[in-house]
Amino acid sequence: MPAPAPATKPALTPDERQSVLRTLKSPRLLKTEVLAGLVVALALIPEAIAFSVIVGVDPRMGLFASFVMAVTISFVGGRPAMISAATGAVALVIAPVMASHGVEYLIATVILGGIFQVLLGVLGVARLMRFIPRSVMVGFVNVLAILVFGSQMPELLGVPWLVYPITAAGLLIVFGLPRLTTAVPAPLVAIVALTLVTVLAAIQVPTVGDKGQLPDSLPNLFIPDVPLTLDTFRTIAPYALAMAFVGLLESLLTAKLVDDITDTRSSKTRESWGQGVANIVTGFFGGMGGCAVVGQTMMNVKASGARTRISTFLAGALLLLLVVVLGDVVALIPMAALVAVMIYVSIATFDWHSIKPSTLKHMPKSETGVMVSTVVVTVWTHNLATGVGAGVLVAMVLFARRVAHFVTVERTVLEVNGEETATYRVDGELFFASSNDLYTQFNYATDPQHIIIDMHASHLWDASTVAALDSIAEKYRSLGKSLEIIGLNEASVLMRERLAGKLNG
Repeated sequence: MPAPAPATKPALTPDERQSVLRTLKSPRLLKTEVLAGLVVALALIPEAIAFSVIVGVDPRMGLFASFVMAVTISFVGGRPAMISAATGAVALVIAPVMASHGVEYLIATVILGGIFQVLLGVLGVARLMRFIPRSVMVGFVNVLAILVFGSQMPELLGVPWLVYPITAAGLLIVFGLPRLTTAVPAPLVAIVALTLVTVLAAIQVPTVGDKGQLPDSLPNLFIPDVPLTLDTFRTIAPYALAMAFVGLLESLLTAKLVDDITDTRSSKTRESWGQGVANIVTGFFGGMGGCAVVGQTMMNVKASGARTRISTFLAGALLLLLVVVLGDVVALIPMAALVAVMIYVSIATFDWHSIKPSTLKHMPKSETGVMVSTVVVTVWTHNLATGVGAGVLVAMVLFARRVAHFVTVERTVLEVNGEETATYRVDGELFFASSNDLYTQFNYATDPQHIIIDMHASHLWDASTVAALDSIAEKYRSLGKSLEIIGLNEASVLMRERLAGKLNG
């Protein structure tokens, strides 16, 4: 059974409720939300069909997933105006289940993945977002723009030559119209205008209808027919867990990106378990699962100016209306129009400031390296989770190396009461990277009989440092010299008392 959402969370926070009510009372704001939802719904259709092909399922499963995900997350999600639907990242993770075990196991995997996401959300996995450096976020934004752009290239290769002028006309509209008016979203104008031109002029170019058959009925409740056994769990759990992590990572990073664009804060914890609830509901309605969709989110927030849950809800509701009621009309939309819109989104999303020569000149090379590693690994693997993980790992290694060099050891020899005493003053944070070299900073053979290590300006962070101090003390003891360690703060004293003498065999 699906894990229940925490009951203590309100459907809407007071600020969100006020924002929705203000939008509903304002014709201008409501028009923005409605038109934004319509644009996103149109853009979701071909992608949902394409992701269905990746998984190897009927296109209806991708379309139903996008509908159910968007509508559900508009109520339970933590980031207003963010779009969740069927995605390529999730499709790639769960495709092997479909290939090896069929659609029943696929749906069971989606439901279990949603349950895992709910559990991760309740356990506070969203708090780990603070460990993702800004340079990784910049790389994430840039690589998303690159992937969105790259995903449009198949629509521009091996196609009739008329596709290119239609795409160029679409780009002219989406870039030029906002300079004249913002009353209507430029992407919507481009889609409607180019559809009319191709239909009236009987221009033969690829259309949305060429991507696959659109559904003609509403989704039904779907209970996967799989044995409720430990063997079934062992079969689908690895894929479900991978889906949960990939979906949460992409969703939380996208939520943070929208936070930055809109200068607002959102609940990442609520978004975490909200994504899980949305995937559980999606699975029980025969959808292939999903997560936040970066391209359509940027289209909704940045290109169309949407700011509330209304646009997210309408994106899902209008998607279903378009494919079920107006499927014959939607099928006529030229793919070139949608390609133009997505290219615009990718160009608008890319952080061009991050690659300006003036920026690169002043930016630390390590920061640039982290950004580049995130981009390169993601483009190489086509997996956002792998790329972000690589970026965080590179950032951690570079940070550890940099911090390790901040530790200094100063030696002074003074005569106290007629006896020479060597005092070593340790300055800096001691952890596994910086404490490894600590052992080599002492003159064991030439030091006098009495040695003091002054730790007033340092702190012990881990067992590696305690082990290093034990090794230093043992070395002096083997030479018949006395060692005194002074200045440890309370936390360091407690750690040393607990671990001293127990780490070096």
